[in-house]
Amino acid sequence: MQQLMRGLAALWLAALCASAAAQGRDLPDFTRLVEDQGAAVVNISTTQAVRRPTAGAVPQVPGMEDEEVLEFFRRFIPRQPGPGQGPGPGGPGGPRPESRSLGSGFIISSDGYILTNAHVVEGADEINVKLTDKRDFKAKVIGADKRTDVALIKIEGTGLPVVKFGDPAKLKVGEWVVAIGSPFGFENTVTAGIVSAKGRSLPQENFVPFIQTDVAINPGNSGGPLFNMRGEVIGVNSQIYSRTGGFMGLSFAIPADVALDIQKQLREKGRVARGRIGVVIQEVTRDLATSFGLDKPRGALVNSVEKGSPADKAGVEATDIIISYDGKPVDASSDLPRMVGSTRPGAQAALEVWRKGQTRKLNVTVGELQEDRVASRDTPKPKPQAEAPANRLGIVVAELSAEQKSQLKLANGLVVTDVRPDAKAEVRKGDVLVMLVHKGQHIELKSVEQFNKLLAGLDKTSVLTLQVRRGESMAFVTISGLTDKG
Repeated sequence: MQQLMRGLAALWLAALCASAAAQGRDLPDFTRLVEDQGAAVVNISTTQAVRRPTAGAVPQVPGMEDEEVLEFFRRFIPRQPGPGQGPGPGGPGGPRPESRSLGSGFIISSDGYILTNAHVVEGADEINVKLTDKRDFKAKVIGADKRTDVALIKIEGTGLPVVKFGDPAKLKVGEWVVAIGSPFGFENTVTAGIVSAKGRSLPQENFVPFIQTDVAINPGNSGGPLFNMRGEVIGVNSQIYSRTGGFMGLSFAIPADVALDIQKQLREKGRVARGRIGVVIQEVTRDLATSFGLDKPRGALVNSVEKGSPADKAGVEATDIIISYDGKPVDASSDLPRMVGSTRPGAQAALEVWRKGQTRKLNVTVGELQEDRVASRDTPKPKPQAEAPANRLGIVVAELSAEQKSQLKLANGLVVTDVRPDAKAEVRKGDVLVMLVHKGQHIELKSVEQFNKLLAGLDKTSVLTLQVRRGESMAFVTISGLTDKG
């Protein structure tokens, strides 16, 4: 009996070991990938002379400009005090103060071209690159593109190890990925995780369909490569979502195809030429789709068209919904800037728009996107006229005077003079209501009487949309449901 029990125990132990071994085989092994590709990943350090602020200047804190709208989307690059900073000899006659930064990059050609993030090398007076074999090089910036956060730098070398690239389009959510970089200056640190999502749009970042991962990324990983399990670079680590400045499980990488297109232009021209058509757009919500008679929420709703722009010349109108660009569907408004931006200026592109319940096809000659400009002045806000009673939206409106129409360059419109606490419409005093859209009908607003009569004829559960002028901007505001009476 004892022998039988010992035999059964041995069989059970063997089965357990076999199961554990099988489970172990199911787990990914990154060792070969790191051995093959790690040598092409470099540590980047930069120095920058500290420019002393002028007297009375208000210090600015990067990443803290708009916390009410955003959580912290941080680009991650640690800065260390250099000689002359903090206590010690840093005044006149002492060592020149410097700001030191650490980041990562990877070699893409054997003669020394390296990809990294634009914010890693921004403002640098000196760039140092260290390889895994401890060799140090001085690097020069070939070009940098802030809009995509991609930079191309160059070191003088031959026979250098290089990475190989994969196709981000073939990347699947849930797939294992690996990052190699220098978090906090710890060179060639390897972290792994999975792809959490693809095609992410981040605030202020309209030209990159980010790859989201849960790979541990920290300050110093900026510009490092993101590998698939075949050892191919499919992304450039660029940003993290963090309330603390450290890793919180949300990391974002620039797709490799985007980075390669940018570096090609930087290498050839030193700058990036990006397309534009001259429209201001917003997302199409379910309620907006209902108001415009569209089958489902999709496309980019055109708020306004710049006069004389490529879109204007092509016949695009405000209230159009662009549902296709150059033969590709525009599923979300964030898709359009990327599609247009990746088009070479001067190229022809086909547009399909939804206009007043029908699709129309237009052809546009794409222009070139210039650097951002700051508006020199604000449009004068219209002055309220004699008030009318609150309508079924809970707002009070008045007709524009001839002077206001001239200032705003509007043929017609109604100015909001009061907004009641229980108002159904998210508008403000001073907003100008230009058009009402309901079930695909576009109705220009010309008088208070006309507007209130239109509202009176709608069902209590109606979904409608207002085109609103606020300052120099146009927007569409959707209202779901009306009060029983004004």
